[in-house]
Amino acid sequence: MSRFEPGERYAKQMDTADPLASFRERFHVPRTRSGTECIYLCGHSLGLQPKAAKTYIEQELRDWAELGVEGHFHANHPWMPYHRLLTEQTATLVGAEASEVVVMNSLTVNLHLMMTSFYQPSSKRHKILIERGAFPSDQYAVKSQIRFHKFDPAVSLLELSPREGELCIRAEDIEELIEREGNSIALILLGGVNYATGQVFDLGEITRMGREKGCVVGFDLAHAVGNVPLCLHDWGPDFAVWCSYKYLNGGPGCVGGCFVHQRHSQDWELPRYAGWWGHDEKTRFQMGPEFHPMPGAEGWQLSNPPILALAPLRASMDIFSEAGMDRLRAKSILLTSYMEFLLGQKPSTKYSIITPSDPGRRGAQLSIRVPEGRGLCERLTAEGVLGDWREPDIFRVAAIPLYNSFSDVYRFVESFVGALA
Repeated sequence: MSRFEPGERYAKQMDTADPLASFRERFHVPRTRSGTECIYLCGHSLGLQPKAAKTYIEQELRDWAELGVEGHFHANHPWMPYHRLLTEQTATLVGAEASEVVVMNSLTVNLHLMMTSFYQPSSKRHKILIERGAFPSDQYAVKSQIRFHKFDPAVSLLELSPREGELCIRAEDIEELIEREGNSIALILLGGVNYATGQVFDLGEITRMGREKGCVVGFDLAHAVGNVPLCLHDWGPDFAVWCSYKYLNGGPGCVGGCFVHQRHSQDWELPRYAGWWGHDEKTRFQMGPEFHPMPGAEGWQLSNPPILALAPLRASMDIFSEAGMDRLRAKSILLTSYMEFLLGQKPSTKYSIITPSDPGRRGAQLSIRVPEGRGLCERLTAEGVLGDWREPDIFRVAAIPLYNSFSDVYRFVESFVGALA
């Protein structure tokens, strides 16, 4: 028997009982031309703006105006160590030690920095394992790194594929491939959540299998961070990277994040690209010619952090810390399961859900396969119902527990089914 009920009255009851409902008031929800709030289910692409973001940015603008260069040391939040205002919160969110994380750059820049250090191919071990259909930027970065090292992606790139007639990758197929090819794999680089299907991967088990075969293991957590619980330190991958503008609501093009496991904290022999902000801060301003990296993830920094870009991320991370990832995940499971339930109440041959039904194998996102559905997506957008379209036939929606309601989900399903008709 389902734990959910059909009808709008039930959605409103769930909203009344929701202990996190008040967090919605801390975000700007886009409005339609008529002034009503949109049904915004696109936080997997760009999170909503925290209302406090403006205050956080204006503080830094005031300090810049009033203090100029002295803001580095005497601003309300001095700019020299400003990025560290996010360190503890970020470490808690991804399940890491504070020394293992740093907020810097953008995702693909960080991915290249990590592969510079951790992809060291040899004649016998030169392959990189990714999932087929990984986000294109990851594919471009990986292929360029392979070519940079004078190998051929046609030989050195391994791709995990779903079985014929399936859209998600089976855990046993991941295990079999790593067991079979592990001795030739230099780097396993998988997404925490597949951007197209919404499938969550068992990162702890993948790390265990990879390390047993001597592989370096890294993860792209763009669709996982702030979406599903993470335990990076305990799982033990060598590195991970992510962006902060999706579930973390840091704003378009926001600064990304990076994890480097503690066991590499003082491995000074690792090759890396160097920049002055990664230099030992005790001697940084002596302006010496030799680079001496800081221990931990901060040693991979290149340039001083962009204060105005970090400020809105602080606004969102303060909200995350208050809400707590455990509570957010519990609500997320309910919201996504409720959406699946309502869609199941209105079956149609015109669409199918391709995201795994098991809550443990998905996050907030549901990917709905709608052949020739781009026009439907555009019509819904015009009506103020915002998901997004991914070629060739995937309509992605995600109910974000910080600001989406059960009523949002109910109204979306009614609008979606109505548009199909």
